[in-house]
Amino acid sequence: MHEKFMQEAIRMSIDNVRSGNGGPFAALVVKEGEVIARACNEVTTHNDPTAHAEVQAIRKACDALQHYQLEGCTIYTSCEPCPMCLGAIYWARPDQVFYANTKQDAARIGFDDSFIYQELELPHHLRKIPTQQLMREEALEAFKAWDALEDKIEY
Repeated sequence: MHEKFMQEAIRMSIDNVRSGNGGPFAALVVKEGEVIARACNEVTTHNDPTAHAEVQAIRKACDALQHYQLEGCTIYTSCEPCPMCLGAIYWARPDQVFYANTKQDAARIGFDDSFIYQELELPHHLRKIPTQQLMREEALEAFKAWDALEDKIEY
């Protein structure tokens, strides 16, 4: 059964390239043997750098399930997830992820995410996009309010 869903993700990724809608990436979210969401890379179509296939599929699946987590679901993606998508996947908490192409395959055609992993290891002030902390004490008020909230929905 896994091959059937992966074949669909691969087919979608090829169609996405041929249609000119975006990069060669697609993803499905499956629950109980049924596809509940499918998406392709639409970064250039929507002028949205976060419109990766996995993120788009997660958004659609969560909307379909009316829940912010994907427990009981499996994600099939045509390529090993980038750091952003991997983060989204961990926050969504699916049961399992299957991928086809590797991050090395993606790097060979110009989708190299290794610099992001390298940037994460650098001190903030040495990153390509300098990052600096500002107004922490004021911002902690929101965290204190959250921490004190008794009826919060943990996620």
